[in-house]
Amino acid sequence: MPENILAILPELGVAVGQTFLMLAIGLSAALLIGGPLGILLFLLSPGQSLANRPVHLVLNWIVNTVRSFPFIILLVALVPFTRVIAGTSIGPLAAAVPLSVAAIPYLARLVDQCLREVPRGVIEAAHAMGASELQIIWRVLVVEARSGLVLAFTVLAVSFLSYSAIAGVVGGGGIGDLAIRYGYYRFQTDVMVLTVALLVVLVQTIQFIGTATARRLDKR
Repeated sequence: MPENILAILPELGVAVGQTFLMLAIGLSAALLIGGPLGILLFLLSPGQSLANRPVHLVLNWIVNTVRSFPFIILLVALVPFTRVIAGTSIGPLAAAVPLSVAAIPYLARLVDQCLREVPRGVIEAAHAMGASELQIIWRVLVVEARSGLVLAFTVLAVSFLSYSAIAGVVGGGGIGDLAIRYGYYRFQTDVMVLTVALLVVLVQTIQFIGTATARRLDKR
């Protein structure tokens, strides 16, 4: 094993842990806030049970506006907010703040799109049988769209793994930070290759697990 790689192995372990921490916080925020927001977007859209055009337009505009920001710009723009929330603007906890802000509307849009694939007849049948809105959400919408929702969450996880690497450029820590400090600034190509290979393995693993889970849940 090359000497450079041996020397950074302890830091590599820390970097992987930081990356997982950023992902865990960002994806949790997306699941807890972005998921319900996506369901709300769907229910408020024209033709649905809670249709409300003004509120839907406002929420839709907010989601589209946040998603339109390139992540590196959002990362810098949220520095004051990050300092308030995390107490610092550097490190994995600080990087998790803009990651969460970006992940919430990202997943909300994916959830909205997945729910639109649910046959309208199934929803109308549930209404006809007297099901409440909460029952329709959990027993009809989520159940019918569960395969697509898992794939949507997988897409989010893969995308935000690369976003976490971008966070390393501005001192966010993680695998991206390691690649920049050693692979770029110190011209240690072997370290750069190692970090890229590690990211590829992580992406492939996440995608495999997500696809396998979605296939198992798909009852069509």
